[in-house]
Amino acid sequence: MGEGGYQVGNFPVLWAEWNGKYRDTVRRFWKGDEGLLSDFAYRITGSSDLYQSDGRKPYASINFITAHDGFTLTDLVSYNEKHNENNGDDNTDGANDNDSWNMGAEGATDDPDINELRERQTRNFLTTLILSQGVPMICGGDEVGRSQRGNNNGYCQDNEITWYDWKLDEPRQRLMEFTTKLIELRTKHPNLRRRKFFQDRTVRGSVIKDIAWYGTGGEEFREEDWNADWQRSLAFMLNGKTLGVTDDDGRLITDDSFLMMVNAAHDGVEFKLPPPPGNTPWRQVLDTQRIDNPFAAETLGEKVILGGRSMRVFRDGKD
Repeated sequence: MGEGGYQVGNFPVLWAEWNGKYRDTVRRFWKGDEGLLSDFAYRITGSSDLYQSDGRKPYASINFITAHDGFTLTDLVSYNEKHNENNGDDNTDGANDNDSWNMGAEGATDDPDINELRERQTRNFLTTLILSQGVPMICGGDEVGRSQRGNNNGYCQDNEITWYDWKLDEPRQRLMEFTTKLIELRTKHPNLRRRKFFQDRTVRGSVIKDIAWYGTGGEEFREEDWNADWQRSLAFMLNGKTLGVTDDDGRLITDDSFLMMVNAAHDGVEFKLPPPPGNTPWRQVLDTQRIDNPFAAETLGEKVILGGRSMRVFRDGKD
């Protein structure tokens, strides 16, 4: 479109748009880049900095990490560089800046540690995407680990590079089941797909928080925490009693509250669980560090260990 044509957030009211800032921030955050915590918080809560001022809602943000062009999700965690040699343009076509990370080997590998980390990073990306406020857009094939062998401009390839392989091995079957359960979780809980941006409310003189951000000690985030470039982990609570919308019969919609912990650092961190806003204790919903059963329940103490490059999700509702 020429100079100045890329203007995420400047579409008019009633338009929704692919949020390229969401893609770039989430990719860089999970890669481990510094100074992204504040921007990451904006992206996963609907990008209010882009859409709230003109009256749009969180669903104006079409969140995505991969699309029809560029790396697939599997290639995003498997390649540092594009590999478009088969396209006939001496590897000069396609984007050069992909914010990807191969975990230590370029392309397919038999190294079990690298493959485990790639699977975990894929779960981190999908969990972030599907549980973010806004509208998640999943690129077809990412749910079954489709790879284009590092080709990030495969439109001209009508062969195994772009075809879907439906013969799923065990890791790809795990990924499909994981994605299915994530979508079910989002669909079941309106707190994970809010119609309004977060805004704390005053009730009888007390501030009822829609959302709260916490450090590892269970204390709420301070301004200096947001500005610390080294900071790569945080927890945040979504209050399910403050959705502020009604159903078709005029009844107020409420939901469970959720606590999400995020750690993009290499090493694990210990988190103290903050108190839930309701009368029921936190219960684990998801741990992306678990490879076989990430949705398994777990008995919780006052503190939990959040593994390196992983997410944990808790809720306070009853079964």
